[in-house]
Amino acid sequence: MEQVTGGNDNGASAVQQPSSYTDIARQIVIAMVIQDTYHYFFHRFVLHNKYLYKHIHSQHHRLVVPYPFGAIYSHVIEAFLADTVSSSLALVISGMSARTSIFFFSFSTIKNVDDHCGLLLPGNPFHIFFQNTTVYHGIHHELHGTKYNFSQPFLNVWDKILGTHMPYSIEKRAEGGFQVRLTKDHKED
Repeated sequence: MEQVTGGNDNGASAVQQPSSYTDIARQIVIAMVIQDTYHYFFHRFVLHNKYLYKHIHSQHHRLVVPYPFGAIYSHVIEAFLADTVSSSLALVISGMSARTSIFFFSFSTIKNVDDHCGLLLPGNPFHIFFQNTTVYHGIHHELHGTKYNFSQPFLNVWDKILGTHMPYSIEKRAEGGFQVRLTKDHKED
């Protein structure tokens, strides 16, 4: 009985695995940049286009206070155009192996769920390594924040470059917990 290994005639694997951790790190950084760039411009477009907002993206923004499952609460067309297309582009352009892509897209999904959890938990590793956090994206979901903080899921570079970054501070409340204070003036529409 012949064993099927997925290799070619030479016995080598048809899919090249990265040769080093440096290759894997490079692929992940490239995938992050591609995914963030696509998400920023797509997200901004569906928020500013009245037809697309009303018929597609508004489903996601029914969540004024995000919760974890809200990360995947979206119209099926938006899920395809935002998530499937951006992930496919990130995979192809970065050249990730199957193993690296499993890690990256699992990490990306967990990060997106965390960004929508609505809780600022102490010691959260995502808040240590990324500026695009639960609070950052929570501001976007508030009624006055829909024209700001479009970036998802990792970096907030495009918001800062294109002037859609809404800075904030996190202050401890006397009665316990934390409060988010916006530090940028904004116009109410």
